Amino acid sequence: MRSTSEQADGPDGPSGEVGGGAGGRPAPEEHAYPDHWEADVVLRDGGTARIRPITADDADRLVSFYEQVSDESKYYRFFAPYPRLSAKDVHRFTHHDFVDRVGLAATVGGEFIATVRYDRIDDRGRPASTPADEAEVAFLVQDAHQGRGVASALLEHIAAVARERGIRRFAAEVLPANTKMIKVFTDAGYTQKRSFEDGSVRLHLDLEPTDRSLAVQRAREQRAEARSVQRLLAPASVAVVGAGRTPGGVGRTVLRNLLGAGFTGRVYAVNPGLGPGETELDGVPAFPSVAAVGAPVDLAIVAVPAERVPEVVADCGEHGVRGLVVLSAGYAESGTEGRARQRALVRQARSYGMRIIGPNAFGIIDTAADVRLNASLAPEMPAAGRIGLFTQSAAIGVALLARLHRRGAGLSSFISAGNRADVSGNDVLQHWYDDPATDVVLLYLESIGNPRKFTRLARRTAAVKPVVVVKGARHSGSAPPGHRVPVTRVPHATVDALLRQAGVIRVDTVTELVDAGVLLAGQPLPAGPRVAILGNSESLGLLTYDACLTEGLRPQRPLDLTTAATPADFRDALAAALADDTCDAVVVTAIPWVGIEGTTEVLAASLREAVAGGGAAGAAKPVVVVHVEMGGLAEALSAATSTRPAPARTRRPTAAAPAPVPQGAPEAQEAPEPPDPAAPDRNIPAYPAAERAVRALAEAVRYGQWRRQAADPGRVPEYDAIDQAGAAALIGRVLAERGAGQESRGVTLTTDETGELLGRYGIAVRPALPAPGPDEAVAAAVRLGYPVALKTTAPHLRHRPDLGGVRLDLATEEQLRTAYAELTEALGKPEELQPVVQAMAPRGVDTVVRAAIDPAVGAVLSFGLAGAASELLGDTAHRLIPATDRDAAELVRSIRTAPLLFGWRGSAPVDTPALEELLLRVSRLVDDHPEIVSVALEPAVVAPGGVSVLGAAVRLAPPPPTTDLGPRRLPSY
Repeated sequence: MRSTSEQADGPDGPSGEVGGGAGGRPAPEEHAYPDHWEADVVLRDGGTARIRPITADDADRLVSFYEQVSDESKYYRFFAPYPRLSAKDVHRFTHHDFVDRVGLAATVGGEFIATVRYDRIDDRGRPASTPADEAEVAFLVQDAHQGRGVASALLEHIAAVARERGIRRFAAEVLPANTKMIKVFTDAGYTQKRSFEDGSVRLHLDLEPTDRSLAVQRAREQRAEARSVQRLLAPASVAVVGAGRTPGGVGRTVLRNLLGAGFTGRVYAVNPGLGPGETELDGVPAFPSVAAVGAPVDLAIVAVPAERVPEVVADCGEHGVRGLVVLSAGYAESGTEGRARQRALVRQARSYGMRIIGPNAFGIIDTAADVRLNASLAPEMPAAGRIGLFTQSAAIGVALLARLHRRGAGLSSFISAGNRADVSGNDVLQHWYDDPATDVVLLYLESIGNPRKFTRLARRTAAVKPVVVVKGARHSGSAPPGHRVPVTRVPHATVDALLRQAGVIRVDTVTELVDAGVLLAGQPLPAGPRVAILGNSESLGLLTYDACLTEGLRPQRPLDLTTAATPADFRDALAAALADDTCDAVVVTAIPWVGIEGTTEVLAASLREAVAGGGAAGAAKPVVVVHVEMGGLAEALSAATSTRPAPARTRRPTAAAPAPVPQGAPEAQEAPEPPDPAAPDRNIPAYPAAERAVRALAEAVRYGQWRRQAADPGRVPEYDAIDQAGAAALIGRVLAERGAGQESRGVTLTTDETGELLGRYGIAVRPALPAPGPDEAVAAAVRLGYPVALKTTAPHLRHRPDLGGVRLDLATEEQLRTAYAELTEALGKPEELQPVVQAMAPRGVDTVVRAAIDPAVGAVLSFGLAGAASELLGDTAHRLIPATDRDAAELVRSIRTAPLLFGWRGSAPVDTPALEELLLRVSRLVDDHPEIVSVALEPAVVAPGGVSVLGAAVRLAPPPPTTDLGPRRLPSY
């Protein structure tokens, strides 16, 4: 495909820019190198590439790259045979002004594998400068890297660059036979037009992002990142670099664990200190370097001192290793020098297209029958099962593996990422989302590097399988050593609420993580909160009953089978409860029989028999067991059942690339099948305390309710009286006039500006007129009309009616003057109080509506009642922006003081539909304009017939950098 300036004469024609410039246009003006355009991306096959601007220093790289492109690809690019680039071509393609002419390259190992460029053109297709808003775009991909999604990634990035430079449309000319490039454009999701002119296909793309283009981008991101994790978990060959010559040590331990697990691929030991004649370690081939192996190596386990890691990474990269697990310590967890070493490690590995788990990692495990990978320091291979486990801490990883093993719960895979400098919980969520071997996701997180992306991925994953999270370092006020994360300004409880909104099951301890995980992996989701309780101890049944009420469940009266109950009595009672339509879950409580041996195993078998014989009704209800001093019951239950391992579970792909997915509507592709609740083998979890069992069951109930609601998440309504363009113009004008640059802390709008901006979104603020003296107060009241309110606006008194700074229902001039005198006598001089007069609003409930941009979680909409009591109790609800109509309704009803809005103690119910509309308009305002960093409506008085906003404040700042919008890119730490 060629650009307009190349159509007549080829790249070495008059368009060459040596000397006089192109087509009469002056030579490009020098602009600062745009380093924010640099990005690491994951490609379709799971490898990585670096995208960066092309500069004049790239001449040799460009020539080398072009020499490796086939004649056919060159013909498709230039519409004519063009075997080599001339000096003029090289100069043209490496000299850009980064505004009207831009070139980007995708690189691996420092060498070009693909390029893309745009040239700004006018409406006649001639070279142009701003304000022209169209550009010609052209790609060239090295043949060896075609089919890896390189062009698609480059299109995302060049489009973002073009939008930044004021370009709104791309034009491209493609030969009809170049079907791959045509598909890159047509599958991108942008609004486009196509025509056929002079034997070529002419394409025009509108670069404004659409829902479809965003869906395409995120679907490609998911497939690529999932594939990159799969390549790490299912290698065909593994090299342990740093395997010691004598037993012991980290490397030798991992080597033995690999062999002990029965890894199905090839294993190599690498140690540069091997002596003459040493060709084996632990019975596997040993070599002094990865390059000396002489065969493909997919995964390298790095267990050498930190100062030797760079040479190992270079050795692996030159040999084509796909991924690294770096067990070595001495990185960001060790201080400033270690942080620099960690950044260099990530840059070096990504330059070769490799992904990293670690550094300071514990390792990875995959239990698939055709893999059996234990590339970790865990001495035993976990049983195969349906749980995916991710931890950032090695110590917590060891503890969780041990606890799950004791509970009889198997794993599909395990990743302990250490400092998670590259592969993070987000990448693992991408993999587990559509992994058929994983039914439940357990995450121990000490930090979240990209919270917006995590929330998005967790919401999507939670729609098909449970995601259970315990977060460490919640109250330390800082991230753990080695973890670079955004600093959040919102309270921990708010982050919890937002994660729960996304469907995440939030627990507080690793014990609760295991408790919830074993239940969700082995039992179906309950259809509701109704719980049947049965057992042979009345006291234990009552404790369970109380625990259910505490957790918001609806327990039935416990069925006491008495201490004389036999295992057969348990079986019959459980079968009856499973067949009972009035309950959604069953809790079995059991205490040991006195003087009778061997009943534990019989009880376990009887409970399993009841579950297996319950038919469809029984298969849809979870069963949990609470036992006291029956230590063998949990083991007996786990031995009698299983976690339903798939009969033929495999990991390795059958081809070099994953199966193609139709890209017409990527987000509409089939979601992974959720676990089958009617599967015949179910692991019945047992708990040593009623509170633990009921807490896990309650989490399953709440998650099941979220899943049902997630099927209909609501919609973002369209309202009249919204002037988005007018609001944007006002915001732009204010920021320009106040000089708010990128380093500015923001601009607070004046009262008039606030009223104008909110008014453009249909939000009316009742005017408040200044009253520096009693005469001015009377004049303001005459203008507004009696009755009025007199209130102070001084910062230390604002929104503090408890301090007496507000006088209401002043119906006459005399009352107003008296109130003014009392106010100034009690609280201070008028210049200190800054009093204002405002028309009285209808009586109602005072509320507070806020929206704010938090660097960690994004845009948040908050709601609560006004007043010290609500603030003191933290009675505020939160939702992510953009909010749907369902979100707004839940927001209003989720605060503890919500009954005051709905007619508490005989009061008149207020107009909650109007309140919900106000919340949605604020959400729309903040979502439309990223320059708005905070909005506060305080108070917003909700009356039986409408809402009155009495006070408002808006703060602006230049748009913050986005972490989950724009083109795909890997984070850097």
